[in-house]
Amino acid sequence: MLKKIIITCLSLFFILIISADGQVHDENIRLGVLKEDKIGETFVFGKWAAAGGDETHLKYLGEVKTRSGNTYKIMTSVWFWGLSHRATPRIVIFNTKNQYVGDYGLGSTDELPAKLKNGKLISRYGEVDFRFGIPKQISIGDVYTFESN
Repeated sequence: MLKKIIITCLSLFFILIISADGQVHDENIRLGVLKEDKIGETFVFGKWAAAGGDETHLKYLGEVKTRSGNTYKIMTSVWFWGLSHRATPRIVIFNTKNQYVGDYGLGSTDELPAKLKNGKLISRYGEVDFRFGIPKQISIGDVYTFESN
């Protein structure tokens, strides 16, 4: 009985790792959205249904130029997955060559910023200023740390 429980737990663990890995490696759809260069438009990829599946929503918010001269492109990403329609929201940062720089993994879709204005991300919980560079931590509803490769 204990052996079955352990095998079941390990199987679920590996399924979660594989599912998470699939979402992280969606560079092609992100690049497609960046190339469209349509600020504020949400692009939907995949199809979530009551029986399962997954769906990714990407929204390009625009560019911010820092005071040190660096320019970054900012996108929001929400991956909906699983039978209960779970969401994995992120703020994703790219350089001017559309290369992934890093992201903030958020706890809730409510915390996603709605727009980028004058170098600041605007969310219902306040603003995050990118004019001085990419903040190591941001506070929008909760505190999140920038993760990069």
